[in-house]
Amino acid sequence: MKCRTTLPGTECTFAGKEACNYPKGECQPTVAECTGCDKIVEGVSGEVCSVYPDPSQKWQGGVCNAASHVKVEVQSEVAKVNPLKASKKAAGSKKK
Repeated sequence: MKCRTTLPGTECTFAGKEACNYPKGECQPTVAECTGCDKIVEGVSGEVCSVYPDPSQKWQGGVCNAASHVKVEVQSEVAKVNPLKASKKAAGSKKK
């Protein structure tokens, strides 16, 4: 459906048959945490997010899951393996 409020003429995933399905009726402006994100587009009322109608809600629980400018470090714990046990296990699987 074509957006008629914030981004006139563009496809809107939040729009229904009549108007915007979002409770406030149109996309809300971005918040400070959104600065630098690739998903920000310029709308009639300023910068809005092309993925979520209310970006402030996405940042309430921590980092927005659609934020392209935030790099999340994944910490993986590598289990230490005893080399003697690993070699015995590998040798045991070769015997048949």
